Amino acid sequence: MKKKDGFIGEFITVLPKIVINEAQQNPIISSLFTTDIGYFPHAKEHFRERLEGCEQNILIYCVEGKGWVEVSGKKNLVGSNEFFIIPAYTPHRYGADENDPWSIYWLHFNGDKAHLFRKDESVEINYLDNIESSRFKERIFLFQEIFENLQPGLTETNLEYAATCLWHLLGSFRYVAAYRKIKHVKNNGKIEKSIYYMNEQIERNIPLHEFASQCGLSLSHYCLTFKKHTSYSPLEYFTRLKIQKACNMLDLTGKIIKEIAHSLGFEDQYYFTRVFTKIMGVPPTKYRERKKG
Repeated sequence: MKKKDGFIGEFITVLPKIVINEAQQNPIISSLFTTDIGYFPHAKEHFRERLEGCEQNILIYCVEGKGWVEVSGKKNLVGSNEFFIIPAYTPHRYGADENDPWSIYWLHFNGDKAHLFRKDESVEINYLDNIESSRFKERIFLFQEIFENLQPGLTETNLEYAATCLWHLLGSFRYVAAYRKIKHVKNNGKIEKSIYYMNEQIERNIPLHEFASQCGLSLSHYCLTFKKHTSYSPLEYFTRLKIQKACNMLDLTGKIIKEIAHSLGFEDQYYFTRVFTKIMGVPPTKYRERKKG
């Protein structure tokens, strides 16, 4: 069986042809823009075959599971943390592994500068190694940022913003080392690594010994070193990071307080509100009402 879509938890949007034609007249959009974008989780039986290729370049980013892609009679296997770009008008086939189907973020892109982000008539499988500075979550956020801005309405402003995000997203694949510099951690910076780990695991409730173990330090040595470096205990610092993230969600999303609390590892909404109020001086509802900037 060969399946095109209909995967539980998927998202997908395709721009109407008339919108694409109008976008190509916009100087901000015309150099690089998305025509189709989506996410297929655990895409069992997913398969595509285009004997004459596609009008757009295709980026596929596998975040879990396995799949394959075939171009010019050469078949390449694709695994987790790997991506590839199929140039426009290049005949191809690709699909999910039968036993361990991939989860993929994907998009089609075009524009005057699109050729800068792919190789002519060839497909290369690129692996993104999983290290402290990988920034996987930020890259996924960029996919979602583009998708969300193409959902509420295809206004010129939304299309322009999505196009600027696409430059950043494709740049994160082309210039991996530069993209990771913002999260670069020195080999001997154990506390910096611990703070990075906190940010990556912000949605969890993590016991103190896990932080110490992740740094390769004894519990007592870890706590002393962390407080000397930051002036806070590890759990106090972790809580402050959670509240900082909560502020960001209150400012930038429409999520209700209960959703925000649960997404940050607070099972009790009222306990979350008490902690938030203690650190920020006002409860979450009042903070959201404040004028910022």
